[in-house]
Amino acid sequence: MGLAVCVFCSSSSRIDQRYLELATEVGAELARRGHTLVSGGATVSCMGAVAGAARAGGARTVGVIPENLVRIEISDEDSDELVVTEDMRSRKAEMDRRSDAFLVLPGGLGTLEELFEIWTTRVLGVHDRPLVILDPYGLYEPLRGLMTHLLEEGFNRPTVFDAVGWTASIDEAFDLLAKSPVSIQPTAEDYAESETG
Repeated sequence: MGLAVCVFCSSSSRIDQRYLELATEVGAELARRGHTLVSGGATVSCMGAVAGAARAGGARTVGVIPENLVRIEISDEDSDELVVTEDMRSRKAEMDRRSDAFLVLPGGLGTLEELFEIWTTRVLGVHDRPLVILDPYGLYEPLRGLMTHLLEEGFNRPTVFDAVGWTASIDEAFDLLAKSPVSIQPTAEDYAESETG
């Protein structure tokens, strides 16, 4: 049975074509594996590319977009279901509620914010859904280095890397999404040794 996979990715129009091609390949593979796409509900950049490719492959697509972005006419009206929320916070909550797993593609500040929220709640044991970062071009390598440094300095829990899969391969990313994730049970010692924000 397919998963509802939430894909976090760029909505920037200034990015290199290779990122759009990656999003298109991800959408096609998502459809091939029989999954449903949950996305940010916009037609622009990687967000539009992944949704268009998923639909072209026969996947069901659910777009979740805040009202203010609908007004500037970038909403994905071709979505099988387009959910309009009051604001960005309720958008994230709705995407979270509808998703069985989370896949992070290259993106900017908004993508990082979405990643960190899901990652943090995973480390805290709030949920146990798979979280995978797909990074074939090394965009997030500085982030991985920073998280390692924060771990070494005691600001991250040792479970920080247990909570996320990290890969350069589309096939491996989807394999990780379908796999039962490591169960994370924070202890009082975890809280004493590190910070969460």
